Amino acid sequence: MKLRRVVVTGLGALTPIGNTIEEYWDGLKNGVSGAAPITHFDASKFKTQFACELKNFNVLDFLDRKEARKLDKFAQYAMVASDEAIKDAGLDIDSIDKDKTGVIWGAGIGGLETFQQEVTNFANGDGTPKFNPFFIPKMIADIAPGLISIKYGFRGPNFTTVSACASSANAMIDALNYIRLGHADIIVSGGSEAAVTEAGMGGFNAMHALSTRNDDPATASRPFDANRDGFVLGEGAGALVLEEYEHAKARGAKIYAELVGGGLSADAHHMTAPHPEGLGVKAVMRNCLENAGLKPEDVDAINTHGTSTPLGDVAELKAISEIFGEHAKNININSTKSMTGHLLGAAGAIEAIASILAMRNSLVPPTINHSTQDENINPELNLTLNKAQERELNVVMSNTFGFGGHNACVMFKKID
Repeated sequence: MKLRRVVVTGLGALTPIGNTIEEYWDGLKNGVSGAAPITHFDASKFKTQFACELKNFNVLDFLDRKEARKLDKFAQYAMVASDEAIKDAGLDIDSIDKDKTGVIWGAGIGGLETFQQEVTNFANGDGTPKFNPFFIPKMIADIAPGLISIKYGFRGPNFTTVSACASSANAMIDALNYIRLGHADIIVSGGSEAAVTEAGMGGFNAMHALSTRNDDPATASRPFDANRDGFVLGEGAGALVLEEYEHAKARGAKIYAELVGGGLSADAHHMTAPHPEGLGVKAVMRNCLENAGLKPEDVDAINTHGTSTPLGDVAELKAISEIFGEHAKNININSTKSMTGHLLGAAGAIEAIASILAMRNSLVPPTINHSTQDENINPELNLTLNKAQERELNVVMSNTFGFGGHNACVMFKKID
């Protein structure tokens, strides 16, 4: 059968460097760091005392107090970002076929703060089980797409993908396939995460995964730099309205880009460390190129997973060099995590959005905080260091990899 084309008609973002698409892009192009001392709780006894939190965000600007209390932060963020994307897409909710409109969302953890609070309350009590009746629905990762569908009446495919930091890229690939195959006309996709909690910070600290640059948080996320010492935890959400091309054209929709392919693979190697030879990373990029029907030399830019970990950055860049060969040095490679930090399950969504906006504005956002060349990284690669670079972009790729060896890659193309 002939696969249907899928395009992006709406975007929404809630990030540590901007609470709307416009603010997010302004932060990206200007190389703004979202890292700062933690305000959500007293982090003075933690190894890492900073994170990329949302700034000037009040959920009561979007939801009433009674409704907000029923939702964990990750679900609140999902509602806010998806609302922006749906409005941006100009969807007439009363005229679309709601049976062919779905929500496929990504979350690596879900309601971590809710779980932490309920268990802490129980442990500090007298042993009598006094749990919030909303404990379970607030905690479960699949509640976010459920809530979005309830608000808008979308009755199409509805579920959450969970593949750690690859979750929202996984969600977009699932959405791509459902629309390609005719099972849906429109799918709201993306991801959200709210893990800047005592449990989140403590858990990642125990793994030695986080930067401990407490004396200078703004420069702590430094992908590809020789002195990187771990990632910076972030929070927020990204949402995309994905739509069948002819359906979008028929309603006169604004089209940002075409989602032309997605790739998936597994490292099958280690719980948290990347494969030393980058086998899974190479496989996922090959799979994405094949799925998109493109050649390596077609790719103009790659937003890498680029978390700022000693092992991960080198493995990914080596894989890019091998897959793209001589063309690798012609690609604008960057890591927007240098600005936003690592949003875990939401990373794929906000980074796909960054790639789309880069293509739309002919400007590649920078990899900030780079000062020292890593001798293990090919110096011929253009890592878009410290300053945005103007460039006409026709094809952009975005990589996301998760604990457990989960790899996902999506590819966007300027619409013909």
